[in-house]
Amino acid sequence: MGFIEELRQQRWDDHRYYHHNRINQFLHLASSICFIVSYVWIFLDPVMAVLFGWVVAMLLRQIGHFFFEPKTYDEVNTASHEYKESVKVGYNLFRKVVLLSLWAVISIALYMEPSMFGLFDAGEQARGFMYNLSIVWLALAVGALIFRTIHLFFIMGVQSGLVWFCKILTDPFHDVMIYYKSPYYIFKGDMYDHMTDWYDESLLARES
Repeated sequence: MGFIEELRQQRWDDHRYYHHNRINQFLHLASSICFIVSYVWIFLDPVMAVLFGWVVAMLLRQIGHFFFEPKTYDEVNTASHEYKESVKVGYNLFRKVVLLSLWAVISIALYMEPSMFGLFDAGEQARGFMYNLSIVWLALAVGALIFRTIHLFFIMGVQSGLVWFCKILTDPFHDVMIYYKSPYYIFKGDMYDHMTDWYDESLLARES
């Protein structure tokens, strides 16, 4: 597959495997809007942009996955939850637990040790807890993206890693495009997506 075709494939797999529940889709819509705000805000106030991105956008996104997305056998895709977790290109639920645990641990560590074990000198500590917290959270986000991208270089190939990196950065815009109707479906009481309205014919043809 070429770069664009693989990007479509990764997006399609992510959608069909992990976004069945309409509330999850709505939370992704809200999260995506928040991330886009953070993308703009980072040029105006980087500290608040990072804090907003992690506390609001990221948590909204993960709440949808952990609490609303079904983890039973997937009849639509004829796949078990265990299978979907094993083939997930990016951060599956286990990796997300590890990432969010690191996020919590470094936050507590910074609160208990304002120098972050020598990372910040006295002058940097004087900038305040929230300022330094935004720095370590930004470092964690960048580190998580780079780590998984390089990891994918070895297990799936360089192109797949770069495709995933591009997908993650552009997911907020793409999610707004495909989940903007989620409030309407929830209002109708249609709480489960049967994956019939976002097919890519070229991908379906290859799968068949």
